[in-house]
Amino acid sequence: MIASLGMYDRAETAAANDRFWALIRDSLRDRGLAAPDALTRGEGAYWPAWEDPALVLSQTCGFPYRAKLHDKVALVATPDYGLPDCPPGYYCSVFVARADDPRHLPKFRSARFAFNEGLSQSGWAAAQNHAASMGFYFRPGLQSGSHRASAFAVAEGRADLAALDALTWTMLQRWEPGLANLREVARTAPTPALPYIAARTADAGATHASMVEACAALSAEDRQTLSLRAITRIAPECYLAVPIPPSPEQIAQNG
Repeated sequence: MIASLGMYDRAETAAANDRFWALIRDSLRDRGLAAPDALTRGEGAYWPAWEDPALVLSQTCGFPYRAKLHDKVALVATPDYGLPDCPPGYYCSVFVARADDPRHLPKFRSARFAFNEGLSQSGWAAAQNHAASMGFYFRPGLQSGSHRASAFAVAEGRADLAALDALTWTMLQRWEPGLANLREVARTAPTPALPYIAARTADAGATHASMVEACAALSAEDRQTLSLRAITRIAPECYLAVPIPPSPEQIAQNG
């Protein structure tokens, strides 16, 4: 068995994530379902967990879900982070640049664009879909490996623009003083937030109920730390309807 909550797991949120998982775990066990004692962290919290046939619960990104996982896992729930200008259970990407760079978004067309990875909804797909609505694509510049690394690449002058998950951007503003020289340039249209998934054979209904119960029992302080307002449900079709843009390799090859 495996469970992971790695998508917003950092030093400041780890203890709250552990307490959230403990509440979910105990609720699952009360329903007669098996659950691991502790969360898996590190590299094993992502693709190895998402593809594990014994996955009890994890959180993935919308792009991997629609591109590679939707027919292999059960969609359990969606978090509502109460983000500005987003419906419940939705989020968006925030374009950031250095505060002393006065350009508005279309002027960044040929800028050095930092992105975490090519299968990221918020770091790649949302940015490119937004650019496509203006008639172009951002050329892949620096592939950083994480939103935090993309933000620092811009702050340190190794890139000019990055698209960050809106909740990650909130956390970076709260806990990363080294990024104080960044400004928000624009936001993308909202898309469904990062989904909670389980193995295809899991009891998704019972797991959803346990998550709702756990969220309600979570302390106000932990909910604030995790920015977790509620647990909701968004249909798989809403995730699958989000356009898949060209990959970094395709855009690079096409000039």
